Amino acid sequence: MASVLNVKESKAPERTAVVAGLPVGLFSDQLLALLVKSHFQDIKNEGGDVEDVIYPTRTKGVAYVIFKEKKVAENVIRQKKHRLARKARHAELTVSHFSDKIFSSVNAILDLSVFGKEVTLETLVKDLKKKIPSLNFSPLKPNGRISVEGSFLAVKRLKESLLVRACSLLEKDRNFTSEGRKWNRQNPQRSLQRSNNPLASVRTLVPETARSGEMLVLDTDVFLYLHHKCRSYESTLKKFCILSQEKVDGEITTICLKNIQVGSQPNNAKHVKELIEEWSHALYLKLRKETFILEGKEKKEKRMIKWACEQLSSRYPEVLINFYRTHVDIIGSSSDTYLFKKGVMKLIGQKVS
Repeated sequence: MASVLNVKESKAPERTAVVAGLPVGLFSDQLLALLVKSHFQDIKNEGGDVEDVIYPTRTKGVAYVIFKEKKVAENVIRQKKHRLARKARHAELTVSHFSDKIFSSVNAILDLSVFGKEVTLETLVKDLKKKIPSLNFSPLKPNGRISVEGSFLAVKRLKESLLVRACSLLEKDRNFTSEGRKWNRQNPQRSLQRSNNPLASVRTLVPETARSGEMLVLDTDVFLYLHHKCRSYESTLKKFCILSQEKVDGEITTICLKNIQVGSQPNNAKHVKELIEEWSHALYLKLRKETFILEGKEKKEKRMIKWACEQLSSRYPEVLINFYRTHVDIIGSSSDTYLFKKGVMKLIGQKVS
């Protein structure tokens, strides 16, 4: 899996276009790279000779296309919007100049249906677009799902905004329920049971400390590495007497920080939040992830992959190994993860691709 370093090392950033919006999951990575190369070599698309297509990268659905001539790259980027072939379902691509900031681009799928009837989803999306104009939103689907593309920090800000809004709605819902109980005690014949609360699923995502502490949202891979491989995380919490309540929800982890001791400096939690945000951003730009797929493999092959990872763990103490039922994630620096993967492939008797 390539990174921004591949482009830097090629000494061709001025001839490189960043292509986002690739239809992930429709084809193998190799075939998708060929489709992208074919598209941008077509004269009809203002294209020309392509020197290389770097894909897959750390960001899903994003590829780096290196042209042989700077002029061709500029012509392609000038169009901005491109559509792949029919067999790729005419996927709409976004093309932009290469820059280090592109590496922080991520895609996220939000399920806004949890807000139910508490808010009008169209109005909510409109407010979010206005609040964070740097994000690109897809059309809102009938089931309440919407995809978002932008920088990691912008997406993180979006998640925080939604969680704060959820907290506010939950507080209103809690107050309404409290008032309802009072009314029910006075009028038992008019008692109504409130069930199937549309915000119930949000309640599990928002720790109680969010109401009185500091809250931040991190990429889960970054959080796991920070928590298990960086001593500064636990030591800082202990130093400033901060209680950390963490909730992992897929690719996003929510952390709520609160002072443990009564009389502690009120800004301690805020200070620790700023430190964690600084560390996580640095790690996001540094870390690389490799994945060994276990699903569909025979038991013997699964055991071999796990055994190989365990054998190499002591040799690479800075690499985080996460074992799951369907796969194994290897997270660390670019060089460490590459060497680790190479070592695993060698131990299980496979060639390194």
